[in-house]
Amino acid sequence: MIYLIQVMNRSSVLPHLALLAVNCIYGANYVVAKGLMPDIIGPSGFILLRVIGAVLVFWIFLSMSWEKVERKDLLRIAVAAIFGVALNQLLFFNGLNHTSPINSAIIMTTNPIMVLVMASLILGERITKRRALGVALGFIGATTLILLTGRSGVGGASIKGDVMIFINSLSFGVYLVMVKPLMLKYRPLTVISWVFLFGLLYVIPFGWVQFSEVEWSTLSSTSIWSMVYVVLAVTVLAYGLNLYALSKVSPNVVSSYIYLQPVLAGLFGLLFFYLGTYGMDKPVFTWPMLGATLMIFTGVWMVSKRGR
Repeated sequence: MIYLIQVMNRSSVLPHLALLAVNCIYGANYVVAKGLMPDIIGPSGFILLRVIGAVLVFWIFLSMSWEKVERKDLLRIAVAAIFGVALNQLLFFNGLNHTSPINSAIIMTTNPIMVLVMASLILGERITKRRALGVALGFIGATTLILLTGRSGVGGASIKGDVMIFINSLSFGVYLVMVKPLMLKYRPLTVISWVFLFGLLYVIPFGWVQFSEVEWSTLSSTSIWSMVYVVLAVTVLAYGLNLYALSKVSPNVVSSYIYLQPVLAGLFGLLFFYLGTYGMDKPVFTWPMLGATLMIFTGVWMVSKRGR
């Protein structure tokens, strides 16, 4: 990681540190979210909780420094919210309920490929040989790591769940590309506040039943703090940092950091195991897994590094 930062231009370090922080948050979320679903709250109700909390926090901060958005851009934001909030979040958590973790993780690593294609079609970005090679290397490394660390998907995998995860990956790629022009025109807080406001309207019909079934008065302190983490860190902070980075670097660079999540999820899994949280099994790290991890970091560097 030190080498990754050193090779970047000094002016571009902050966006990459933001992306690293985002994926650390997501890495821990694999454990925290599993502790909440589905016994404490259903996946769709969980998403509604996240979006409600995010809307409240974002709009409180936006009211302190209001920025007007043109009416024509509101339509683009409304469409982006379909892909970035509704489809992305609902399909991922519900898809995870219908397929195995190993299947969903492998399919999710297709996101940078989706972004490269969408950025080329929508924004006219050129796909260089180095970036294409970096995506391929990162994909191979992530897939190898998942296969080495994951358990057999028997008794959990299904075509229905796999299709949901695949559409989720595609939708998030579309979202990253759609909001890029908006990030050049407005502040990240303005964009994310409107995206989640529209997203809330889309999510309510799908998540209200599961949300209303939660027995809030009986929640343990662990469940409450887990929900706070999911709303404030996973949703508010992660999305905000993601948009900040998107305002500084291209969408394919942002999406390439998804390759770090298997590594970080394994590290957090080890941490939670020793803390005795959520009944985690002890993760195993071998030399082949280290090689796959190095491939992931190399792939991220190749996609992120600017040409001459």
